[in-house]
Amino acid sequence: MRDPADAVSGREAVGPGRVQDVDVLRGFALFGILLVNSQLMAGPYAAFGGGPHASGADRAAAWAVTATTTLYQLFSFLFGYSFVLQERSGRPDGGSAGRHLRRTAGLFGLGALHAVLLYSGDILMTYAVLGLVLYGLRGLSPRAALRIAVCLVAGLAVLLLGYGLLTVALTRPATPARYAAEIAPSVTAYRGGFLSVVGARLRELPATMGANVLYAPDILAAFLAGLAAAKVGLVERRGRDREWLRRVVVRWLPVGLAGGAVTACCADGPLDSRWFLVGHAVSLLTAPALTASYVCGLLLLVRPAAARVLAASGRMALTQYLSQSLVLAFVFTGYGLGLYDRVGTAVVLAGCLVLYGGQLALGVRLMGRVRYGPAELVLRTVTLGRRPGRSPSPGSGPAADEPLRVP
Repeated sequence: MRDPADAVSGREAVGPGRVQDVDVLRGFALFGILLVNSQLMAGPYAAFGGGPHASGADRAAAWAVTATTTLYQLFSFLFGYSFVLQERSGRPDGGSAGRHLRRTAGLFGLGALHAVLLYSGDILMTYAVLGLVLYGLRGLSPRAALRIAVCLVAGLAVLLLGYGLLTVALTRPATPARYAAEIAPSVTAYRGGFLSVVGARLRELPATMGANVLYAPDILAAFLAGLAAAKVGLVERRGRDREWLRRVVVRWLPVGLAGGAVTACCADGPLDSRWFLVGHAVSLLTAPALTASYVCGLLLLVRPAAARVLAASGRMALTQYLSQSLVLAFVFTGYGLGLYDRVGTAVVLAGCLVLYGGQLALGVRLMGRVRYGPAELVLRTVTLGRRPGRSPSPGSGPAADEPLRVP
């Protein structure tokens, strides 16, 4: 029999290895991913407050997003959490290693196509590689996983802070004129045709992959935090403890917002571009507090109807993540409207509200009819080595060998 508390809160396990709150959080995180990626895909000035010609509204919008958005970290946390849920529901036939290898290979392939055709800042390839590391560390106790996660974050923060302070001390800030001259070829390429855009993405790919390698310790730390949380059933148990949720928000939201404000000052002004890495070092240390506050605040406030809508998109997060890039590539590159570096940040973020609303509606409509989103079906087919059969009851939850949910 269902727990009456679940009926009130809308929080329930929707099948073996599946927890609705995890899907709710993933559906919520999609919005933060969209806010960040849209700025990076709309033009070359995402790290400079919208560029030298940005309006006051554009600069304020860019600053606010930097100060308040940490949801890539939430996606990484949920990757680790879902990994444990999937392992628990796996078949005891000795085939889990093979399935995991096929799944990560499929994820890497989707990420490579995504990076070349839609968005060079793809994160799926990095997730695939680090997913193999996570598989090797799956036997860690929750305490050991958290200790390693803390060491990874602290080590990377010290590295970035040291390098950032050297940058501030030994270099001069980039002038708008010099930066504009450097990015002019890229702007022209992104407004060109198919081959021109793909060429630009390929040229950017080494730098973006290098950035992903640099931040890999932080991503792996979030994986391990999710692994530890899932092993103690944190979302399932604490998601119903309203007093505990309130305490987390009250204690950690100010810390997270303060760190976010410092990061925004370094990335979007008033400090110049030399302070960028210093701001990111601060973000590494305070983003977990902000992320935890968002998670607890959402679980505290979400109502059953909203939870079902968010969970529907969370169940097809991979499809939604890729479809965001597809729409943004059409709007901003020569594939479609060619608006690269022609739209202010405030307008871009307003468009994100429309796009995210459309995605939520699509998620409810599609997941009410089928069991998997299109990208999830592709990944599952690669994982199983065959096309999965139809579910007898849409939304009834995953089979025993359900693949990881990823953005």
